[in-house]
Amino acid sequence: MFIISTRSFPPEVGGMQNLMGGLANALVNHGPVKVFADKSENFGSFDKNSKVEIERFGGIKLLRKYRKANRIVEYLKQNKSVRSIFFDHWKSVEKINYEIIKNLPTFCLIHSKEINHLKGTNLNQRVLNSIKKIKFVIANSNFTKDLGVNIGIPEKKIHIIHPGCDDPIKIDNNLQKHAEKIYKGSFPKILTVARLDKRKNHEKILMCIRNLKEKFPNIKYVSIGDGEEKKRLIMLIKELKIEKQVLIIDKADQELKAALIKNCNLFLMPSVIFKKSVEGFGISFIEAASYGIGSIGGKDGGQVDAIQNEITGLICDGENISSIYESILKFFDKENYKRYGTNALNFSKKFNWRDTIKKYLSLI
Repeated sequence: MFIISTRSFPPEVGGMQNLMGGLANALVNHGPVKVFADKSENFGSFDKNSKVEIERFGGIKLLRKYRKANRIVEYLKQNKSVRSIFFDHWKSVEKINYEIIKNLPTFCLIHSKEINHLKGTNLNQRVLNSIKKIKFVIANSNFTKDLGVNIGIPEKKIHIIHPGCDDPIKIDNNLQKHAEKIYKGSFPKILTVARLDKRKNHEKILMCIRNLKEKFPNIKYVSIGDGEEKKRLIMLIKELKIEKQVLIIDKADQELKAALIKNCNLFLMPSVIFKKSVEGFGISFIEAASYGIGSIGGKDGGQVDAIQNEITGLICDGENISSIYESILKFFDKENYKRYGTNALNFSKKFNWRDTIKKYLSLI
């Protein structure tokens, strides 16, 4: 049996949710899986149809953390057949009794922004104290591994395993028509799937769309995701007079998201470093690639692991509007986007969960 302790899990939508959901579904092919997860909207119906056994925790965050940790310890005392435990975050490990898990293969996934705290600070010490309890630290990219070493995590503990990717969802006729209606025969069709925050760089994307519409009168940009930047971005859209070219969709289920990815020409997410927040990898690029869509990402963080520059897409300087703009022009010049898409599809196969999970199992 495998145990997963996570703060982020489907049916919530997001990169971490997809990662932990994919990990659970991949592990279930190798033995029973018990997931200890936080409550989220509509979790009841999701859990009922899940392949794995899920126990949910709600209430105040601090108390929830203690309750979940105590429940895991209780479960381990009652079940001696546990093969290993997977933690999504150092905070999920923090309150776990080390004596209970010290003889088990334990994994903690690390992501750049969650560990990006200066050496010697209280948060840095909390990260290191949690990691001391763990046998295998899993970095999602070369960048994240280097960051982990720099903040004091022993290099010998860190293994790079890129996030896995599920097989593409089959798009039915109704979803296909819905996606086509949203894009309305436009070209190019550009898509971002990301939370609306500073790091994802939507502001500069919108400025580029304003300039691109002179060259591409039928351009359409769709952004899926909500966040604290939404009001400011809506004001910017009006200021730039690109209301007809831009659509922000707060929420989309997995099926609609997949249909919009499949029907776009470019997945665009030129993320930047904002304060301590940085893109650790960018599983969204791989998800887009699995539908044969090439991407443009930023040079900061682990995006360079998810995009092969000049092969599956382009790497630009997300801080520089001109760099984003010129990269988009290059992406569509001489129909390069078709070549990038074909290469991206082949590249995405390296990240399939069937193969990725074997990298975890080989460490047990």
